[in-house]
Amino acid sequence: MNDLFDAPSPESRVRELREQLARHNRLYYEEATPEISDADYDRLFRELETLEAAHPHLATLDSPTRRVGGAPLESFQSIQHLVPMLSIDDVFELKDAEVPEAELIEFYRRIQKNLGREQVTVTIEPKIDGVAVSLVYREGRLAYAATRGDGTTGDDVTNNVRTIRSIPLSLPQPYPSLLEVRGEIFMPNEAFAAMNAERDEAGLPTFANPRNATAGTIKQLDPKVVAKRPLAFLAHGLGAYDGPELPTEHDFHQLLQRLGIPRNQPIIEAGSLDTLLTAVGRLNHDRHALDHATDGAVVKVLARQERDQLGFTSRAPRWAAAYKFLPEQRETLLKDITIQVGRTGVLTPVAELEPVHLSGTTVSRATLHNEEEIQRKDIRIGDTVVVEKAGEIIPAVVKVVTEKRPTHARPFSLVEHVGGRCPSCGGPISKEEGFVAWRCGNFECPAQAVSKIKQFASRKALDITGMGETVAEALVRHGLCHTPLDLFTLDRDSLASLNLGDESDPRRFGEKNATKVIESLDRARTQTLDRWLFAMGIRQVGESAAKELARLHANLEEVADSTVLRAVLEVADLEARRKRVSPRSKESPPANEVEKAQRQDEHDRLKARADALSLDLAAFKLSPDAGTVVAESVRSFFQSPAGQHVLIRLRELGIDPRSANYRPTPPTGPQSDQPLAGKTFVITGTLSISRDDMKQLLETHGAKVSGSISGNTDYLLCGEGGGSKRDKAEKLGVPILEESQLQDLLN
Repeated sequence: MNDLFDAPSPESRVRELREQLARHNRLYYEEATPEISDADYDRLFRELETLEAAHPHLATLDSPTRRVGGAPLESFQSIQHLVPMLSIDDVFELKDAEVPEAELIEFYRRIQKNLGREQVTVTIEPKIDGVAVSLVYREGRLAYAATRGDGTTGDDVTNNVRTIRSIPLSLPQPYPSLLEVRGEIFMPNEAFAAMNAERDEAGLPTFANPRNATAGTIKQLDPKVVAKRPLAFLAHGLGAYDGPELPTEHDFHQLLQRLGIPRNQPIIEAGSLDTLLTAVGRLNHDRHALDHATDGAVVKVLARQERDQLGFTSRAPRWAAAYKFLPEQRETLLKDITIQVGRTGVLTPVAELEPVHLSGTTVSRATLHNEEEIQRKDIRIGDTVVVEKAGEIIPAVVKVVTEKRPTHARPFSLVEHVGGRCPSCGGPISKEEGFVAWRCGNFECPAQAVSKIKQFASRKALDITGMGETVAEALVRHGLCHTPLDLFTLDRDSLASLNLGDESDPRRFGEKNATKVIESLDRARTQTLDRWLFAMGIRQVGESAAKELARLHANLEEVADSTVLRAVLEVADLEARRKRVSPRSKESPPANEVEKAQRQDEHDRLKARADALSLDLAAFKLSPDAGTVVAESVRSFFQSPAGQHVLIRLRELGIDPRSANYRPTPPTGPQSDQPLAGKTFVITGTLSISRDDMKQLLETHGAKVSGSISGNTDYLLCGEGGGSKRDKAEKLGVPILEESQLQDLLN
């Protein structure tokens, strides 16, 4: 028979693909026994995506394609739990106590007393250090997911939870008509470490621990961001339920296993106090082999009938407790302190330790965070120190064993340790007032080259197509680029032959990709001043600050020698000096009437000068984005050797970035051609043009565009479907404009 007649209908093929993908998800995420490669999985996924695009009526909320994330939300909606989502009371392992498990023993004896018998069977399972959520399935499909919130009401995070591949969106038959599963969303340890490494290489801030990363991710308003983060889920409790009876905790876990919902493991059973203490001790030892953070053991009465008999307090069940383990600590020798230069130029001290076994792994290095932390803890080279894993993941020095300190140990100074120079490039280092981190400000520092190139080429900067992290790393590794400006010296042939892999697995960049990069670099030469300022990665200069600087200056040379920024800094200096000499100063009052009169004269002189300068600056209608901090950072950069080198190289390359929103302002009088100068807008709803285009239009006319409503917002520009931002604007009394009214304002 002709293949045409054998081809399955779109409906049947979509159904088949969904079943296959659900099965492969289960094999990969729950059973760790994948049957196909990632490439084969992606092929099936793309086929389903194509079919759903061609037949929109076949797209459903429980399709695997929904895991890539939908449109960003404006805010989370509240949702009331079907059954109160109570927390579990903590009992603690007591440090230096004669019986460290005393609180756990007391919990078990209270159960014995309330049930009126000696032998009570309980289960013991790892306490996952994640974010608690509730998943509600109705008729076999995920209806919604919610955070714990206050226990009665939580945030609806369904769109974000749908992106987590280990959570099934639909259940196999037979399934309960209603099933509410409670569990924890978390980041596996290895995935967390890999994500942090990628963020560090990209010059982004790293997360302190997996729980912080998870909590920050699950509250993202953009599900596409969530889809890119390595989240996982494990179930551990039952909420609302309408189905066959589940007499014990084991029956509940068997149901989870049959339905393909990942569950917390191991579940250990104990029938007496002695076996309970043994099981908890064994779990404390074995938990370090798990691929997620744990900070204790959850103990529950096995039988649901006995749970009903024990009941609840106002905030927690009487039949469960979370036994919190003490962090494992070890003493070891701090042999040296080395300094790492991060991709953003921050110098981070690292403790080089005598290797010690800690929480399941051998630790030989630990972060010391910064010089201030070292001095606060009085850490010295040669000290015996106590180390633990912060959040059971990241090794950290807790304290010094001072009684074991050698006589030759000296207080640590980072500047003396590195001789006042960057360990990577030998350039000068500096520390901004009010900050604890030392930084290398050299634009050519090799330790920062990759992150600076990536920032330089990013979409909001110079938008250089094809210049991702892998390509940037290869360019630096092969010596083709030392600074972002070296990109403009590349030719098509050298780019095409660039090896993105290594000698054992070479991967050529290719002519097609090289052509895209060269064409993007040609366009970048004429990109606007604000994009160039953002691309340079100057401290404190984000997208908004770059726009404001471009409004105030015609080109880069003007920014580098800005009279406006110089005046901003002079006003700040005058104000600081005025406060110091004030005759009413409580910190340093005048010694006598003569000094008081002298200081009053000096105070008045400084104030008069500051007021005059402030009056001149008022004509520019400066936004906070061009305040003292930004002015200081920009001036420092362009006065440094690195900044001067940038100006020289740009002249050599024939590049002269010009402002697209520059409006010269007279020394006095308002800005007649910038009707929105100094005004803050928030955009919501569907407009006649894209939000990015509208944002650019507003900024071209002098406005600042913010992402959230506050008392400082001047206008809410509202399109169709304004939602919660419109409600908040009405509540705060913020004027609401439609597009037609905006046009009137511009005219």
